[in-house]
This record gives sequence, C-alpha cells and structure tokens, in this order.
Amino acid sequence: MTVESTAARKPRRSAGSKAAGEAAGKAGTTGAKRTTRTAARKGAEPELVQLLTPEGERVEDAAHAEYAQYVAGITAEELRGLYRDMVLTRRFDAEATALQRQGELGLWASLLGQEAAQIGSGRATREDDYVFPTYREHGVAWCRGVDPTNLLGMFRGVNNGGWDPNSNNFHLYTIVIGSQALHATGYAMGITKDGADSAVIAYFGDGASSQGDVSEAFNFAAVYNAPVVFFCQNNQWAISESNEKQTRVPLYQRAQGFGFPGVRVDGNDVLASLAVTRWALERARRGEGPALIEAFTYRMGAHTTSDDPSRYRHDDERLAWEAKDPILRLRRYLESANHADEGFFAELEAESETLGRRVREVVRAMPDPDRFAIFENAYADGHALVDEERAQFAAYQASFADAEGV
Repeated sequence: MTVESTAARKPRRSAGSKAAGEAAGKAGTTGAKRTTRTAARKGAEPELVQLLTPEGERVEDAAHAEYAQYVAGITAEELRGLYRDMVLTRRFDAEATALQRQGELGLWASLLGQEAAQIGSGRATREDDYVFPTYREHGVAWCRGVDPTNLLGMFRGVNNGGWDPNSNNFHLYTIVIGSQALHATGYAMGITKDGADSAVIAYFGDGASSQGDVSEAFNFAAVYNAPVVFFCQNNQWAISESNEKQTRVPLYQRAQGFGFPGVRVDGNDVLASLAVTRWALERARRGEGPALIEAFTYRMGAHTTSDDPSRYRHDDERLAWEAKDPILRLRRYLESANHADEGFFAELEAESETLGRRVREVVRAMPDPDRFAIFENAYADGHALVDEERAQFAAYQASFADAEGV
C-alpha cells in the first residue's frame, strides 16, 4: 500500500490511434484502441481506457468520454468507499495467504494487484444482477456482501462453498476453468425469457479465455443477445504461460468475431473499471446484448500458494507493475483532491487490523476437514474398490494413533 515509484507513465499512443479510437467509440464496437503484439513485446503499454493515472491524476480524454460519464458524478464519499474496499480486500487476502503458510488452509489463490478491477466492476453491479466468479474474485465477493470468512471454508476443505448463492446473487466459486462462462450465459438467457431487466456478469482470467467453454459462451450469448458481461482479468500469466503464448491479438478483440463489443480497460484503475462495467451492464439491461471487458492488470503474487512465480518471470516485470499499484494510485488522488485526511487513513488501518484478527480467529475455529469425505459420492450405489480404498485409508490413519500410544 506504500509502494513508491517515479517510473509509472501514461500509456503511449500510436500514430493515428486517436481517430481510430473515436471511430470505434461512435460505432460502439470496440470501445478501445488496438495494440500490436510487436509493441507488447518491446514493452510499450497498450492503449486502454484509463481515467486515473498511476500518479493519481484524473484523465480528461475526449476519446473516453463515453465511459467517463458513468463516474462523472462520483462523490468524495464514494471514492473513499472504493479505497476502503480495496484496502480491506487486500488485508483479507494477505491474512488468507499467511494462514495457508501456517497450515490452516490447503491452498489459496491471491488477488494481490487485481483489487481495482474487482472492486470497480463489483461496485458497478446492482443487487438484482447475478455474478458468476471463478476462484479469485474475493473483492467481488466483498462487494456482493459475502462474509470473507465464508470464502475460506472451501480452501480449508470443510465445505464446498460456505454461502448461499441466492442470498447475494453470487455463485459459488468455480474451479473448472472457464465453465462458469457457459453457466452465466444460460442464466442470462433465462433472464430474457423471464422478462427481467437485470444483467449477469461472468469473471474469468486470460488463461480461461483459451478454453472452449468460453468461446461457446461467447457464441451463445451473441446469438441469443443474452444480457451478460464477460469480465476477463488479464493478469498477464496463466500460471506460467504468458499472454504471448496464448493469443495473437489483444483479448478484447475476440468479441468482434462473435458480433458484440469488446473494450480494454486499465485494470489497475478502479474508476475506469467501475465506469466501463457500468456501461456494459446498462447496455445489457437495455437489451443490447453481451459485451467483453478485458481488464489489463497484473498478478503481483503467485498463481496460488503452490506456485513459485520466480521460476518463470523476472523481478523487474513485477517491480514495474508495483509502480502502478491500484491502491496507491487512488490514495494519491484522494490526497491531492483533499477528499481524505490522515484521520480517515488511520481509522481504516485500525479497521484493517480488526478484520485481520477476525479472519484468523474464525479460520482457526473451523473444524478439521473430514478425512473420509473423499470416499463419499464417488459412485451413486457404492463400489467395491472404493470400499477397499476406504478400509486401507482407515488403517493408515489408525497407524498414527497406534504410534502415539506407544
């Protein structure tokens, strides 16, 4: 939260990109300008919708006015609320990572660095919208009112989710990569048949965008004009596979082939993420069909706690993205615009400490997972091999008790 750097710069523009961007905005088909693979390889930053620079300055860009209007009236209180959401989400995430290292969780998928994309898009949803996450959308869950401690039961192995999806219109986490995009599309098609004016948003990563389920979801959503927003958090790495090994074009451009708009947004800019998602959700509710948002961001930590990112990426890449830290970016703006004082930041720090303690206490009070649950529901009517394996496992577990009694 206190990372400082002077290396962050505004995205560079290529010749002729302004005219192309204005044309795309008028047509409502791309919502953002293109970037080439060659430029990406050389380190040039891609063209994207950005309303707040890494230095914390508001962007006054006519090319992005279509989206800026969705946050034009945002108040200082709302801005402080977005900052609070990101800070507390990061603190929760850090506690979960620490708990896994201490043996309290089996695994954890960190969102470090992706807070702005999740909080911005999550706060754009209405109560009656329905959200389909993967397994890293802890910030979106926070926005939907899911108790963060409920997210940890699955990672501890004591339940399969821990919350009622219908209470918050927030589906259980999905481990099968990309399948939730189809679930979201089917749900959105049902909304249309019911005549409701709500919308659906499906979250997935850049790696999941290579899955067939996602392409099928795009096609069904386009053909049936489903009110669904596909929100891709492009954090640059599908575990150890970089973007260059996944796609030849920017991900948002894939939407064009299916016949609906795609837009690339600065995923470390909470205002831009909020604005673009509001735009996409409102057009979906109006019956204008699906849209694809590519939130260009970065996974600053490991894919999960079982991963070692130092084996496939360099520290200079991570340091460059730390200079664009989404939380520091908004703090700079709050301070420069006199929207928050030191009292606000001090109170938030105390609230963060309280949240951390509560998370630790709740997790450590959770029961140990049922070791024999893995043998249940393997077959509907039971199976001799499963019975044999259960008996072998029981004998193995009993051996520890025997050893302790010696």
